[in-house]
Amino acid sequence: MFKDALRSVVENTEGGLAGLLMDFQGVSVESYTRSDVPLDIDTVGAEFSVVVKQIQRAAESLEAGGTHEVAVLAEKMVTVIRVINQSYFLAVALQPGGNIGKARYLLRTTAPEVLRELG
Repeated sequence: MFKDALRSVVENTEGGLAGLLMDFQGVSVESYTRSDVPLDIDTVGAEFSVVVKQIQRAAESLEAGGTHEVAVLAEKMVTVIRVINQSYFLAVALQPGGNIGKARYLLRTTAPEVLRELG
């Protein structure tokens, strides 16, 4: 189920490269990468899991509430991360110029399904 959900997000987002379900310890639960993309999405997720945890701590210390989403726009890749609970997040990597809005929408609507499957 997780791979199908990730595939759907990536394939239905213009510029989508790869998708990931990961825990905040940096352990990949499932991933999907387009066959023509030489990207290690697990490494991307492990690196960004540390950053997202720091952002969560900063938001809490500022009394801004929980972190729901983080986007990193870099020169060669865009990464959108959706926190689904205290333990897991979804992420999608896009080409620069990819449809970030569509990625955000698909992650937001996919998150409840994934959360139900995680039990």
